[in-house]
Amino acid sequence: MNYEVSTKKGEPVVVGLRESGEGLYEITIDGKTVHVDAVKSGPTVYSMIEDGKQFEAMVDEKGAHDFDVLLGGRIFHLEAIDERTKLLAGSAHAVASGPQAVEAEMPGKVVLISGSVGDSVGEGQGVLVIEAMKMENEIASPIEGVIREVSVSVGDTVDAGTPLFTVDPPPSED
Repeated sequence: MNYEVSTKKGEPVVVGLRESGEGLYEITIDGKTVHVDAVKSGPTVYSMIEDGKQFEAMVDEKGAHDFDVLLGGRIFHLEAIDERTKLLAGSAHAVASGPQAVEAEMPGKVVLISGSVGDSVGEGQGVLVIEAMKMENEIASPIEGVIREVSVSVGDTVDAGTPLFTVDPPPSED
């Protein structure tokens, strides 16, 4: 999957990330591809080997798409947006009004639910996390609103297309 990654000061760069095996990743940046062996060695720590060199990175998630990464003694403030999110943001005017039902995009296991029925959520706010292919994927609310329904529980295995949750938009101020 491709991500548009940018620093607060820099121009966005397209980063391709493909899992090529268990813990093995192919990363392409500006046309250059590297192969990385990576493992999560702590809640926010990743141990990586690239070209025989070992690195350790600490990743602090600051929101749905914002991260602080400590690597080699330097802190990088990054924003990473995947292709789907970017396309949806670009076509926000095409999003239907009314309740928004969110379905699983891929099979996986529900490992965290951070929103409950009746909770207010902002657009892009994480509601639950699905683990797929040893990667945790935060599933965010597509709109600002109130969670109407949560259709899954922690530990549930879901298939692509499984309903996850529904968000009602805030009432109009007419």
